[in-house]
Amino acid sequence: MPRPDRGLARGIQRVTASALGPYQSAVIRVGFSATYLLFLLRELPHRHEMYGPDAPWRWDLAQQLISGNQAFTALMWSDSALWFEIVYALALVSAVLLMVGWHTRATSVVFMAGVLSLQNRSIFMGDGGDNVIHLMAIYLVLTRCGQVWSLDARRARRAEAAVTDEEGAGRRRAPGESAGVLLWAVLGAVLLGATVARGLGGTLWLPFLLWALWIGQGAWWAVNREAPRSELRTLLDVIANLAHNATLFVIMAEVCLIYATAGWYKIQGSRWQDGTALYYPLKLDYFTPWPSLSGLLASSGVMVMVLSYATVIVQVAFPFTLFNRRVKNVLLGAMICEHLGIAVLLGLPFFSMAMIAADAVFLPTVFLVWLGGSVTRGRQLMFRRRGKVPAQRGAADDLEAPAVGGDGSHTLVG
Repeated sequence: MPRPDRGLARGIQRVTASALGPYQSAVIRVGFSATYLLFLLRELPHRHEMYGPDAPWRWDLAQQLISGNQAFTALMWSDSALWFEIVYALALVSAVLLMVGWHTRATSVVFMAGVLSLQNRSIFMGDGGDNVIHLMAIYLVLTRCGQVWSLDARRARRAEAAVTDEEGAGRRRAPGESAGVLLWAVLGAVLLGATVARGLGGTLWLPFLLWALWIGQGAWWAVNREAPRSELRTLLDVIANLAHNATLFVIMAEVCLIYATAGWYKIQGSRWQDGTALYYPLKLDYFTPWPSLSGLLASSGVMVMVLSYATVIVQVAFPFTLFNRRVKNVLLGAMICEHLGIAVLLGLPFFSMAMIAADAVFLPTVFLVWLGGSVTRGRQLMFRRRGKVPAQRGAADDLEAPAVGGDGSHTLVG
């Protein structure tokens, strides 16, 4: 029987020596950035009415509200239409860059700023999916979500190949280092200006987080460049791993809390108790993008009752199934199918995409590795049919194993 102190030591070693769940955090990064990107693209023609100068919730009303709740939004820095277009464009670009994993540490901060700026500008425009994106955008800043399936992972391997001897003879810049230095400097200037102008909101957590990330990333780059094998470099790596693993645990707890509260609130509702709750949204014009399909489902009392009870059972039971991997995977598949049904039947695709991305934190690593390998093989087959065979090293490797420092640790602002 192993001694308890040895088990504790192994647990501490595992938590501090590596960033756990590299594939799960990558799926969360891709899922939420893609969800918000598609949302911004869909609302592009209506952006002025939702968050801009033509919004029913006028700029002066938003300013009064924010002066009370001290929320952050860059759209309160100016009421000009040009500034709104700049913020909206930055939100779009940051979502794209975060999705592909380009300097994920920096783009995750810009992505968070874009999400908070738009959502806090018009708080009455959101739904449950927007709330999830709001929280996950903050959590992603603290994760090392670019270890796999990212441009950072590929750049980290190229940086390893560019390293020469320990003394630095013939040292050259790692790939992407110049862009990282420039990005770090620009973000520092913007952060300094926003801090001086008191544009980061009235709460202390956001300025503290942003300055800690900016200073920490600069220290990370300097230490990694001058003393990559020093104890200080190891300490910084331990801190980053602890922040990542703690945040990943918070994300898991958040998902369980969402489902537990939703399930237990449903139990208290009379419509859910008698199994007719699903019938009513299927009869609302706002939630019936396919009236014929919704009418067909609503016409079957048995199907409505089964789906209503199944929804409650799955949501209440899911947090308790985490102790059994097989049962958890079954219920996880059921919840993903449930959200797919919500997207099709009720016309809530972005809410469903956000919840599926949150559920992905519980997906098995074996399945994600298989999924990544299948995407790689499909891409190679597509290029082969077109007569262009991609390089053997690079994308395929990125899908199979996490790179050391794949979050951009070899460059500034990774």
